[in-house]
Amino acid sequence: MKTIRLILGDQLNHHHHWLKEHSSEVLYVLMEVRSETDYVVHHIQKVLGFFAAMRSFERRLSEEGHKTLYLSLDDPRNKQSFTENLRWIAKEAGAKEIQYLLPDEYRVDQELSHLKDTLSLPTVAVDSEHFLTARDEVARMFKGKKTFLMESFYRAMRKRFDILMDGDEPHTGQWNYDQENRKRLDPKIKVPAPLLFSHDLSDIAEMLQRCGVKTIGSVKASEYPWPITREEGLEVLQYFLKHSLQHFGTFQDAMTPDHDWLFHSRLSFVLNTKLLSPMEVIQGAIKEWKKRPDKISYPQIEGFVRQILGWREYVRGIYWAKMPDYESENFFKHKRKLPSFFWSGETKMRCVSHAVTQSLELAYAHHIQRLMITGNFALLAGIDPDEVDAWYLGIYIDALQWVEITNTRGMSQFADGGVLATKPYVSSANYIDKMSTYCAGCFYDKKKRVGERACPFNSLYWEFFARNEKQLRGNPRIGIAYKNLDRMTDLEEVRAQAQTYLKNIEKL
Repeated sequence: MKTIRLILGDQLNHHHHWLKEHSSEVLYVLMEVRSETDYVVHHIQKVLGFFAAMRSFERRLSEEGHKTLYLSLDDPRNKQSFTENLRWIAKEAGAKEIQYLLPDEYRVDQELSHLKDTLSLPTVAVDSEHFLTARDEVARMFKGKKTFLMESFYRAMRKRFDILMDGDEPHTGQWNYDQENRKRLDPKIKVPAPLLFSHDLSDIAEMLQRCGVKTIGSVKASEYPWPITREEGLEVLQYFLKHSLQHFGTFQDAMTPDHDWLFHSRLSFVLNTKLLSPMEVIQGAIKEWKKRPDKISYPQIEGFVRQILGWREYVRGIYWAKMPDYESENFFKHKRKLPSFFWSGETKMRCVSHAVTQSLELAYAHHIQRLMITGNFALLAGIDPDEVDAWYLGIYIDALQWVEITNTRGMSQFADGGVLATKPYVSSANYIDKMSTYCAGCFYDKKKRVGERACPFNSLYWEFFARNEKQLRGNPRIGIAYKNLDRMTDLEEVRAQAQTYLKNIEKL
């Protein structure tokens, strides 16, 4: 065996050029290791999903005639790390070279970049052939700038790939319809049921328990609902295009406890494992829009394309531009521990309770639930970004550090001081009530800033701006907040209310 090719659990790309050739001299290796299950406490559905997708991918490779070696977590030969497993595999196979696909997580990239010296074997790193941009694309585009504007990147991507363009100009003459993508859910519009699967992953769940892997959340392992193959990913894509795309843009920011999925695509897991490619998703959506322009208005398709062509590529670029320093950024010097209700959902704040409970049950919450409910609360309460990162990275099925830490530490917590976002994304109860039905029936009063049952978001919102005045007052995007703060006659009382809530955060 001359060559070992390592494929990681988030590199399941059936269309990679490696797989177009068959050779008896190449061994494809996939492995389940404790270094991946244990670096953060993951949701049980996340671990099951990755392992099931990896096993299915390896079976396909074997059926297609490739030589494979799959190490399950409980294999007695498993040394529980990529490097140590490759050491004995290479020796046993008599390998002359190790090849691997460039990892998307910095810590894994660092480990594999040292294989040559550690194993004393030639190593070759190959692109995963998934993303539309190079790792250093964003860094090169914004060289010398403090803030990396997503809109500038998005427009450049539209032009380069000729997506929704009429020559050199955007289709309709307008680049961005974000202002039209912020509607509260219309109760008259029917929300489609999600396309769910029913995989029996009891054997993997039993293995995890037997091996003592610590997880969070819940699952019915005998009826695992997420797609774990490329074919199922394509089914989810087609289902979304036919049933949800027509309302996705308009209601992508809406929140309600009555519908877990709303009009969201649920494609992030199959995209982030590389079972689907971003361009095939984008092109599929555009094809559907062109087929049904009477049903799918332009703001719907533009809003969806922006998420994948713009945001997804953009945050990955920031990750590689700013790591490893990015994971220690803490602009506000926040140090408070994450309250225990983030692990139980047991809080009287109805919005937080629902977002957390849904996350624990489904390993899923959409981007506004993450940004403007759980993330908003964490930022207002001054939670340590390390704590917030660990929670988000563990609880969501689609969470890999390249996409999680940029969204969490950058967009949600403003811990990078404005590299990714031009302002902190915080709100009082007013925004939550505008975009959701959470406030109806909540223990707290959305209209009260102080007093019994005053909504914590209200006093915490003003306390956040007051205590961070030195860092934020000069930000032109939030000038209105300080104008309002200056006019407040009850600011001391409001801040006292906030401090009382923070001292008793576990009782909220």
